[in-house]
Amino acid sequence: MGAGGKRRAPAARTFGWATPPGSYIVPRDTAMFEHHTKPLLPRRVYYRRLARSAALGAGVLAAALGLGMIGYHALEKLPWIDAFLNAAMILSCMGPVATLQTEAGKLFAGGYALFSGIALITTLGIIFAPVVHRFLHKFHLEDEERGEK
Repeated sequence: MGAGGKRRAPAARTFGWATPPGSYIVPRDTAMFEHHTKPLLPRRVYYRRLARSAALGAGVLAAALGLGMIGYHALEKLPWIDAFLNAAMILSCMGPVATLQTEAGKLFAGGYALFSGIALITTLGIIFAPVVHRFLHKFHLEDEERGEK
């Protein structure tokens, strides 16, 4: 409440549009990557972005591995180490190690195998997105320097 009991209007958010031209600051709430009209990021900032993407990809893999371990442990009554081995082998597209005994375990293994393929492709996309973006951004900058569009 403002003076006199009146409500104040919330402060306007700029969403980073007021950053100076040529700035390397990429606002977190507007875009993950810089716009093609912005200059190429310095290597240090790029390596930080690459590390952040690798950490996010590792987190996705860890979550997928944990899900598989819990499923094998709960449905097939495998010890944790065997559940880890089975989940890791399916997640890496190698196939299961232990013989599955229950129908629920077999259904889980089939669903987990389908999920693992999608998780692997997603993780590769997360990890390599900064590399591909930098390549395309650099390619676009070279086109602009030559006067092409």
